[in-house]
Amino acid sequence: MSEDPIPTAPARPRFTLLEPLREKTYRTIWSASLFSNFGQLIQGVGAAWLMTRLSSSPEMVALVQTAIMLPLMLVALPAGAIADMFDRRKVALIGLLFACAMAICLTTLAWAGLVTAWILLAFCFLIGAGVALYGPAWQASVGEQVSGEHLPAAIALGTISYNVARSFGPALGGIVVAAFGAMAAFATNALFYLPLIIAFLRWNRRHTPSRLPPERIDRAIVSGVRYALHSPPIRIVLIRTLGSGLAGASVSALTPLVAKDLLHGGASTYGLLLGAYGVGAVLGALLLDFFRGRLEPEQVARLLAMITGALIVVVGISTNVVVTCAAMMGAGAAWMVLIAQFNVGVQLSAPRWVTARALSCFGCAITGGMAIGAWLWGSVAARLGTSDTMMLSGLAIAATPLLGLIWRLPSATPDGLDIHLQVHQPVVGLPLTSRSGPVIIEVDYRVDASRAREYYSAMQKLRSARLRSGAFGWTLARDIGDPELWTEQYQCPTWGDYLRQRDRMTQSDKLLQEAADRFNRFEDPSRVRRRLERPTGSVRWRADTPDLQDERLTVHRP
Repeated sequence: MSEDPIPTAPARPRFTLLEPLREKTYRTIWSASLFSNFGQLIQGVGAAWLMTRLSSSPEMVALVQTAIMLPLMLVALPAGAIADMFDRRKVALIGLLFACAMAICLTTLAWAGLVTAWILLAFCFLIGAGVALYGPAWQASVGEQVSGEHLPAAIALGTISYNVARSFGPALGGIVVAAFGAMAAFATNALFYLPLIIAFLRWNRRHTPSRLPPERIDRAIVSGVRYALHSPPIRIVLIRTLGSGLAGASVSALTPLVAKDLLHGGASTYGLLLGAYGVGAVLGALLLDFFRGRLEPEQVARLLAMITGALIVVVGISTNVVVTCAAMMGAGAAWMVLIAQFNVGVQLSAPRWVTARALSCFGCAITGGMAIGAWLWGSVAARLGTSDTMMLSGLAIAATPLLGLIWRLPSATPDGLDIHLQVHQPVVGLPLTSRSGPVIIEVDYRVDASRAREYYSAMQKLRSARLRSGAFGWTLARDIGDPELWTEQYQCPTWGDYLRQRDRMTQSDKLLQEAADRFNRFEDPSRVRRRLERPTGSVRWRADTPDLQDERLTVHRP
């Protein structure tokens, strides 16, 4: 028998950024989203211009952007939970249809001359809420439209779509408003939602419903936040994202003052700076694959943070429009790659059942960081001036890699995120329903005393797996009279929550459980005990209660 040839690594595609566009579904949705992004920015210009006609207050004009962006922070976590609980395609469609309907209503009211300042703000908020509901469902579904190796490129392309629109959308919006009025801007936004709605309607997504009833929305939100907090890779990325957002918020907050105070320009200069920053972000997306293929994530974060910080310092020093635009373009490129790196880290570190919620936490981290940072740097600028504040902000951005001394970005993407289906089902002798609880789980381990330290270390890793999948109150106790006997204990709020916690075990969680079990010398099956803490309902239950009988069969169906 001849020997098999030595396999060689496949040649790396030259333009990997464009590979996701080979997938028809992704290509269609991405192209349509480009129109949607343009429409939203055109609407923002129209709303801001109309507000200047409705109110002479600068605060009311500024509130237009607040009304558009606030839903992205307020609705993010509930939207992520809903996207994980239900069919993401349908959730995205509902969000888009709602935003389109509100845009049509605003257009109609503008045509009838019935728009007031507060009505305008209300509809800007409602349209933003629809977009906020759509966002997590779309982002979490990208991994279903492209292969895993092309996910970073797909994320970069999504960022390119937004930044292309941000670079040219306001200018196009100004042309539409100047030629046809604010009502035309609102109508354009409504019209530009239609291609994206059609794209999602044509997507034949295979949705696999859970065998368990969906969680309550509040518990689903808590589950997502707890997973992010107890998953080391995601927790580290969120901390680094928050720190970067706090330090780098000066760009979005103070660019108007840079144009006015440092460059002595007007609205056109401000638009030029925004355009340069947006173009830089597009160029940065083209470089994402270059950095990811040659450097470790921590090295990428350090390099780009220092580049961004140095260029922001240049913005604070420069009084020349050309130099400032060049610095803004470079800062936009470096900042885009830095944030995209964090986004990729979250998506690749979350199992499918919690992807949308993890992305919502990421969105809250970057949005919250930049919101608080904008207020912080605005306060500093009121005391020190625009130039000194921009330089301080640049130094703060360049210093964010110091966070890596404590929270270093993981070098590799976690493996084993696929769900491990457990074959054996718990033995149940009580008439439980999905609402029965709390449920206490106890697991005994008999461990050689000489290996106690190794066992304890393995159990601490298992603790994180339990907590991020839905367990509460985890403890590990050692018997005083029998030092070889250890008992792990945790609880779940209800029986339904415990079944979900079991169903969320990933392959990596299974390996952690096996690592702990290797220390165990206890062969008695009774070492695992599941107890109902408040068994009042099980005592009062009657065999002739049909609704509880039906629910019990539904919950325990394998």
